[in-house]
Amino acid sequence: MNEIMTEKDILQIKRQNQSLEKVNQDLDLFKKEFPFLPIIKPAIINDGIIKIPDQEQENFISRYDRSIGNYKIVKFVPASGAASRMFKKLHSFYDKYKEVKNQSKVLTDYPKVARVIENLPKFAFYSDLQQVIMKDGDTIESLLKDGKYTKIIAYLLFEIGLDYSNLPKGLLKFHSYNGFERTPVEEQLVEGAMYCKGKKNRVYLHFTVSEEHISFFKKLVEQKISHLEKTFDCTYDVSFSFQAPSTDCIAVNLDNTPFRNKDNSLLFRPGGHGALIENLNQIDADLVFIKNIDNVVPDSFKKDTIHYKRLLGGIMMFVKEKIHQFLKDLDEERTNLDEIIEFVNLYFKTSFSQSNTGINFDLKGFLNRPIRVCGMVFNTGEPGGGPFWVQKNGQLSLQIVESSQVDLEDPSAKQIFDKSTHFNPVDLVCSTKNYKGEKFDLIQYIDKDTGFITTKSKDGIDLKAMELPGLWNGAMSDWLTIFVEVPNSTFNPVKEVNDLLRTEHQ
Repeated sequence: MNEIMTEKDILQIKRQNQSLEKVNQDLDLFKKEFPFLPIIKPAIINDGIIKIPDQEQENFISRYDRSIGNYKIVKFVPASGAASRMFKKLHSFYDKYKEVKNQSKVLTDYPKVARVIENLPKFAFYSDLQQVIMKDGDTIESLLKDGKYTKIIAYLLFEIGLDYSNLPKGLLKFHSYNGFERTPVEEQLVEGAMYCKGKKNRVYLHFTVSEEHISFFKKLVEQKISHLEKTFDCTYDVSFSFQAPSTDCIAVNLDNTPFRNKDNSLLFRPGGHGALIENLNQIDADLVFIKNIDNVVPDSFKKDTIHYKRLLGGIMMFVKEKIHQFLKDLDEERTNLDEIIEFVNLYFKTSFSQSNTGINFDLKGFLNRPIRVCGMVFNTGEPGGGPFWVQKNGQLSLQIVESSQVDLEDPSAKQIFDKSTHFNPVDLVCSTKNYKGEKFDLIQYIDKDTGFITTKSKDGIDLKAMELPGLWNGAMSDWLTIFVEVPNSTFNPVKEVNDLLRTEHQ
């Protein structure tokens, strides 16, 4: 039986735009936990992942370029992620040695910190860092000479200087050009102009951000948009949304009782990127590209990114137009079922046949769903969900699966998981309207059994937190899914500050 909530608790739950029933359901989930996903085999080339030959690539890209002017295309960018994780090693070094006068002798104990210190001029934020230090009468060079590395770190991370540790990644300067720098937000705007310029040369971008930083995002866009519109001969339409409080999840103690803050209030935590299915559900577009905020490169490395985004878009256009025509034909009972069955079996590896009972109904139900075309890169050890064949309710489907969703203590499941050859770089093109032009309600296509529970801490106390089915995992579980191999050159995330020193970011 769940803990009895007080009147104060119930008021707090209402302020979260949640119901007591929903909170009790979440508390029950902590007790019974989520089931592991029954993975059958990894999706590999020619068995779940399509590898498109060069000539066919050009055909799909040509289709995309010819048709783009007829589409409203939105680039959907999750951008609320904090930059603090990028500087984890710098924080650790600062906390340990901030009282040491000369830190040159201890720097070798922290190779990642040493790399930052030794390569400061190569970072796009170098000039800004120099300016804030000079305001207080020092220079980077003088602080380096005196071994005062934690003072430099303080100016980079904290409010005394650039305050980078308290900003979202999207607002940090990532790349240097001749006479200027760009943040990930600006790089996403530039990318958008290169492959999302649709009807009337409009480029739609939607960023999901934290409410506390919305003014910074808006200010940056306002400063840059006019110049970029002239450069790329387009008109930008940029919008923002927040993760809804109603998607936050109650946290519990290790004994599954509600975790309470020091003031005895309940603790609600963000439900992870899966909460953004609510934001995506509000987007009105013919095609939606989804890409993480930090997976951007300078212009000199954008060629592959643009090529494969257009490829995925062309594949989506082809598949979507075929499916929508099939559904219209099925409505009017004037179609060749063999053609539809051949197409479905080819692209979705199903086993429909004319002899199946109620084939007309089955085909319509199968085809009339949201569609996603996902890029998959060869796994070189980067973290990320992998592509797998999963069997649920007697049906085989392609899913993006995280390691936390698999029972890795089961030898057979671990063996399957370890055989995966590719992983998901968060590279998706989505079609969220049906063949009549009506928006699907994306909430109806979530597999609610695919959330997961993690261990976190608050005020030094361990707790259990719940994450909703991931945006490109369980939140899209019941979508029509196609996996396409794309090269690793299209995946260049910045997870820690030294990633900015990689060739692809210089």
